[in-house]
Amino acid sequence: MMTFDANIPNKEECQTCTLTFAYKEINILYEIAVMLNSSTDIHESIEKAMRRLKQHGYLERCALFRKKEDADELELLSSIDLEPYQKKMASYRFGEGATGLAAKSREPIVIENIHNNINYLNKMGNISTQMVSYVAVPLLQDEAVIGVISANIGKNSPLNFDEIVRMLTIVGSLFVGALKVQQTFTKEKESLSELKTYYKEEMQKEYKFENIVGKSTRMQQVFSMINTVAPTDATILIRGETGTGKELIATAVHNLSRRQNGPFIKLNCAAISETLLESELFGHEKGAFTDAREMRKGRFELADGGTLFLDEIGDITPALQVKLLRILQEQEFERVGGTKTIKTNVRLVAATNRNLEEMVRKGEFREDLFYRLNVIPINLPPLRERYEDVKLLIEHYLHRFMKEHRKTMHFTKQAMELLLDYPWPGNIRELQNTMERIVLICPDGEIQPEMLSHVLPFNYQRIYMQNEAPAAAPAPIVNHEPIPAPMPNHSAPASSTPVTRKSLQELEKESIIQALIDSHGIQTKAARALGMSARQIGYKIKQYGIEL
Repeated sequence: MMTFDANIPNKEECQTCTLTFAYKEINILYEIAVMLNSSTDIHESIEKAMRRLKQHGYLERCALFRKKEDADELELLSSIDLEPYQKKMASYRFGEGATGLAAKSREPIVIENIHNNINYLNKMGNISTQMVSYVAVPLLQDEAVIGVISANIGKNSPLNFDEIVRMLTIVGSLFVGALKVQQTFTKEKESLSELKTYYKEEMQKEYKFENIVGKSTRMQQVFSMINTVAPTDATILIRGETGTGKELIATAVHNLSRRQNGPFIKLNCAAISETLLESELFGHEKGAFTDAREMRKGRFELADGGTLFLDEIGDITPALQVKLLRILQEQEFERVGGTKTIKTNVRLVAATNRNLEEMVRKGEFREDLFYRLNVIPINLPPLRERYEDVKLLIEHYLHRFMKEHRKTMHFTKQAMELLLDYPWPGNIRELQNTMERIVLICPDGEIQPEMLSHVLPFNYQRIYMQNEAPAAAPAPIVNHEPIPAPMPNHSAPASSTPVTRKSLQELEKESIIQALIDSHGIQTKAARALGMSARQIGYKIKQYGIEL
């Protein structure tokens, strides 16, 4: 009769034990996969995965090496339980030590006892008595070695060497896959950044300042000023009439500054009520006022590290002027309903179409705030003083809206002259809107002067549109033969007088002469009556030889 030792497991118990270990390994590998996919810092995730393996007793010290691109040498990428000086020493040439030998042979290297094996170089030092064995597993991609994962194994490890090698091979593959995804993402991000920079530079080539169209002397002076002051952090005050492009200038200042990669926040102070403007600028705390259900950051806080553009700065109230002065001086503020002082680093660009000096004189605008804002003034000329740029702008917006609305058209010489002579009191904004109306209303092909009757003001059209009268009848042929009496036509009028047609130039000259007579020879008054600028009427008087 045979007896069995109760301490020796039978075959069924061994199978159960093996299944338990396999199930545990699968759970750990699943946890590691989740770690690698749930964090943007891939190196931190790899180190967490290594610590999870150590926690379960599979290894004592783990390191991931990467092959250098230009040499057969391994450099340390991630590790646990190594001091900074140890990390500096942890590099191996192919064939050097057990780690380098695994890379050269492309086969796993197992050292059962590290204390008496010359292949274990121990470059990283500090060997614990618990560390008995060492395993190095090469990581392959397309049959080429891309790295090595290694680990010290304690004598109490629950797995044998074959299982450890299999575990490290799987874990190493997960690490490499995660690193490859991150490298691809980083490369695409850099490529997009380079592409963005390229297109931005291409956009600025023609006119240098993105959408700002202008080659006139006045605009070249503005561009020169922007180039000079944009790289600084000085406060800028942009002044000019409505529609002259103040926001485009502010955008150019930001794009040419050291803050170009920071936020560019815009706010029109005249478009928001007085009660809400403070909250928009400085933000508010939860419960600061009715409907303040949660904390909200203001524009100064959102623009931290970038540029804040405040349009219509002349419309803010005296109370807000005080708070704005403080933030300009001290770069700090409190949210509405809050007590915590918030620091901010913002470059302010303000704009206005109002006469701030007159407002200061009347006490409507703080003098100290005016001087704080007016560090670098940039004065934008109205479009009537940029005559050289009008044709450029017309062509620019014509092409833009033709492309947008899929139409093809061009101006006749007379139609272009009509637009060039118009004073554009609404400046670039009026010109832009007018060009879009022209593209939408007019059919494809040539744009004649009479087609512009719906897009220009009536008091300006009257100078040009009188030529819409019917063309003059041809002169009768004079001879001495009797002319037969015409057949009666009861639907025709009894008689008609031939109408002569005057040219645009003749009509314009007559209108200018009449306006000068009505204004007693005062050119500025005559120009105002005709909707022209003083420069334009002076040019026309000289062109037509009108004597005053």
